Amino acid sequence: MDAREFRVADRKLRDIFDQDAERYERARPRYPASLIEELVRVTGAGPGARVLEIAPGTGKLTVDLARSGCSITAVEIGPGMAAVARRRLAAYPGVDVVVAAFEEWRLPPEPFDAVVCATAFHWLDPALRMPKAARALRPGGLLGVVTTHHVAGGTEDFFAEVQECYERWDPATPPGLRQTREAELATDTTEFTGSPHFTDVAVHGHAQEITYTTDQYLDVLLTYSNHRALPETARHGLLACVRELIDSRYGGAVTKRYWHELITAVRVGA
Repeated sequence: MDAREFRVADRKLRDIFDQDAERYERARPRYPASLIEELVRVTGAGPGARVLEIAPGTGKLTVDLARSGCSITAVEIGPGMAAVARRRLAAYPGVDVVVAAFEEWRLPPEPFDAVVCATAFHWLDPALRMPKAARALRPGGLLGVVTTHHVAGGTEDFFAEVQECYERWDPATPPGLRQTREAELATDTTEFTGSPHFTDVAVHGHAQEITYTTDQYLDVLLTYSNHRALPETARHGLLACVRELIDSRYGGAVTKRYWHELITAVRVGA
């Protein structure tokens, strides 16, 4: 896929997230306190620090980061997402939410002390995201990327059984798909270690488990682009199948385990 094809495909999928920003804000989980504490520590976020956040969405990470007292420029492609983020961040005058695609946004003359991106770095153009993040940083500044994985744990039997719903309603579902435990995940940091712009790459994991009622869990599913992109008949069939399974076999609630990884890298230079 060349850069032009990537931008077209990426823009189409990213637009899906902006279709229901209020649901995204209501349903998507916040990040664990331990991750926020580590991010603030390693970035040096605090009064006087300048942070660029790429793709903040509705501000799931931004609000907690803003509490450190740093100033934040948050570049969000979706106007609906940005509007919710501005509302949530109204109490923090040091935060500026800009509506733009990061790849096309003009960097300010003064570099940032840190660049962060939570659960969205993979949506950025792979030809541009590392070099542009590097240009945004001062020498010695830190890039912090959060990835989120849905791993084995919580109500494990449900996540095995629910694959029948996916195999029935989503033909792209691999048969017999099962979740991986976090200990078995192999974090690929090649993009970071292979970049001439960064050094001192590190990865730290943070787990959390969240219990959802049936309605809450369906709300979460409707914030995933692959679910929203399904044809209407298939999407409704899938959600009805999931609802029936949770209500009939699991008492109307299931617990999901998340594994968040904070990947950090230091901008080379004196």
